[in-house]
Amino acid sequence: MRVNEYGTEHEKVIVMFQCAAEPGWAFYPAAEALAQDYHVFLFIADGHDEQGTTFISIEKYADDAAAYLKDRGIRHLNCLYGVSMGGATVIRFLATQNITSDMAIIDAGITPYPYPKPICRLIALKDWAMIMLGTKSYFFMKLAMPPERWTPKGEDPENHYRKIFEFEKNHFSSKTIYNVFWSANNYSMPDPLTPVETEIEYWYGEEEKKARKNNLVYAQKVFPQTVPKEFKGLAHAELVLMFPERFRKEVVCFVETVS
Repeated sequence: MRVNEYGTEHEKVIVMFQCAAEPGWAFYPAAEALAQDYHVFLFIADGHDEQGTTFISIEKYADDAAAYLKDRGIRHLNCLYGVSMGGATVIRFLATQNITSDMAIIDAGITPYPYPKPICRLIALKDWAMIMLGTKSYFFMKLAMPPERWTPKGEDPENHYRKIFEFEKNHFSSKTIYNVFWSANNYSMPDPLTPVETEIEYWYGEEEKKARKNNLVYAQKVFPQTVPKEFKGLAHAELVLMFPERFRKEVVCFVETVS
């Protein structure tokens, strides 16, 4: 795991967890935007940087982040943010209460499946095969994520996609991809669960509303205070990856309104 730190001059602390199958640097613009207002820690997951590591589990991702923060003398946060796999990490992080947080944003967070383990294994294998195809086929990657929509403002689509493709081809191992999709859908939660006082929003894009329905139900079951927030016209992880300044404004709106 690698940690990028921004905005050290600010008092309020926000922790960010990335989604799966995206290079850690894809989240730099959003973290840098947040650093206009907050002290930001961006936790880049194992297997998602150039260090040759392998992603193990959501549990390890959350626990390693908590240990890092404690080593820095940080015992309380103003806000947690995570998208998709990162949202799963926020759920796990909150549930363990290793470090408390005033607020949390679970952006399209993935939640554990209720299915028997053999069914979960088959789903993980399907997801693994789809992502492995995308990391090996430039054509399939562009087909799945059209460059005209998924190129950040100001970047050349061809250069942007080539950079992502080369990163994924050279740095995403088969084991990392499998572990990501197994763990994000099957991570453990404390039982019994200690009540959490954190103010929580569950974000999702309008275009993924159906896909996130069960995730939202789960989040509201374990954290009854969770408030849903839908973003019109957006797809999965599109806000944080494509619109860093709008993302910053939405986070500020939540954090400052609640606090």
